[in-house]
Amino acid sequence: MNPAESYILNQPESYREILLYLQSVIERNVPSVELKYKYRLPFYYVEGKPFCYMNVSLKKRYVDVGFWNAAHLTVHPDKLVGQDRKIMRSLRYMALQEIDEQVLIDVLMDAYAVRGKGFYK
Repeated sequence: MNPAESYILNQPESYREILLYLQSVIERNVPSVELKYKYRLPFYYVEGKPFCYMNVSLKKRYVDVGFWNAAHLTVHPDKLVGQDRKIMRSLRYMALQEIDEQVLIDVLMDAYAVRGKGFYK
């Protein structure tokens, strides 16, 4: 088992089920995505470039799906959390039931399109 999978499977149950669900949506919808373990987090890469990551904040009790260079994203800006971050934005979930799969897919597809425009370096 690779370290990214270990990170996911070793989380407390409520976070683990969120992460596993997010993993399935990402891997079903983003072409040629590759799961790696970078910065001590499960980090997805597309064509060798950072795409998005998943992070559990046990202290603040949420899971983030963070997007690299998210300042260029245009769909659902009201759903993306920036909190003192200049470039990164994330979709934040405290429970599995909070995940709106269509919003997640829309943001993933926007991030994938932005990646194709050369913003991701």
